[in-house]
Amino acid sequence: MLNLFFPEKTSVIVGLDIGTSKVSVVVGEVNEAGTLNIIGLGNCPSRGVRKGEIVNHDQAAEDVRNAIVEAEKSADVEIASVYLGVTGAHLSSLNTRGVFTSASFDHEISPQDVKEVVANAKVFNRPSENSMLQSVRGHFTVNGQAGIPNPIGMLGERLEVDMHVVHGVTTRLQNHMRVLGGLNVEIDDLVFSGLCSALAMTDHDQKQMGVLVVDIGAGTTEYVVYADGVIQHSAVIAVGGAHITNDLSHGLRMAPARAELLKREHGAANLEGALGHTFSLPNENGLADRHVNVEHLRRIMTARLDELCQLISDDIGERGFHAQLRAGVKLCGGGARIPGIDKLAEGVFELPTRIGRVDAVGGMKSATDDPELATAVGLVKYGAIRQKGQQRGGLMNRMKHLAGALKLF
Repeated sequence: MLNLFFPEKTSVIVGLDIGTSKVSVVVGEVNEAGTLNIIGLGNCPSRGVRKGEIVNHDQAAEDVRNAIVEAEKSADVEIASVYLGVTGAHLSSLNTRGVFTSASFDHEISPQDVKEVVANAKVFNRPSENSMLQSVRGHFTVNGQAGIPNPIGMLGERLEVDMHVVHGVTTRLQNHMRVLGGLNVEIDDLVFSGLCSALAMTDHDQKQMGVLVVDIGAGTTEYVVYADGVIQHSAVIAVGGAHITNDLSHGLRMAPARAELLKREHGAANLEGALGHTFSLPNENGLADRHVNVEHLRRIMTARLDELCQLISDDIGERGFHAQLRAGVKLCGGGARIPGIDKLAEGVFELPTRIGRVDAVGGMKSATDDPELATAVGLVKYGAIRQKGQQRGGLMNRMKHLAGALKLF
């Protein structure tokens, strides 16, 4: 379990994931012993969201309200604030480095020096319409000595820090926040959904060994690379399960709703048991029943999934990460439910691949065992870590200056 040792008797933390196909609310509680447990869950089919981004404010707000109400009943608490996950193809990431130099060679590094070098790392060129969403601190380097987790008290004239930052279009980030505007619910923080999924799926040893976490959602796929204990790379691809459904709709010449149903009932990421197998499908227009070839259906699915995994593999391969992923690949999100997806991904990545399970969190197994809830559970885990030693609060003060308003670390 995640031992946080909060000073309060209990601390309730809520994660809200406004997905393309489903809105999920997960309620967690940290008890006196510092154990984080999931105590409540609320889900609602999602409307007004396309490729992870808000396209209809009113519909999205109604669905969020319904999911929150369900979560409140499930956990028997009143939800006053949430950690809100965001994604979208407009998000970009990069690694930066901050540098602080002292005039004295035997300068003792202070907390103020650390604060200054971290601030320097957050200064980088980005489009004027973008704001920083996430900044995740990596290792420090003191006078050329790398891999230092905490340099305070050490002697050295040159202090450096590596930083992984995620930034995106400010207005598109704000659209997520506006959904909660009329619900009397504050926002504790905006958090990159991919980071939350990775946080939920991995432990300390896996991050040290190197691991790739891939979250295949309905509208987007996020992936995060950990190596040497820190985030090395992250990205969003605007392709997910809804695109597979669309492929099936076109390839099998049927309505998207029926294609989605067939995907769930007969779909897989392999052809095992599909050769020569067909099933009858009642015609919706009163005409003769039609026959669907399962092999054809699965070939359509595997083509899209293979392409998606190949895009990710090519990206991390170009950056030289394959050799660093000794802990392999973990899959989560709704796409992780597709039978055989782990074997298909393993063949593309040429790395051990498995369906992820939430790490270091107890409570409701329906939440901790569900790969679709990785982001929402990760938001709760993120909030527990953030609230350790901090006073709970919203985002309002940080939104006064839009260009730097969305920093989370």
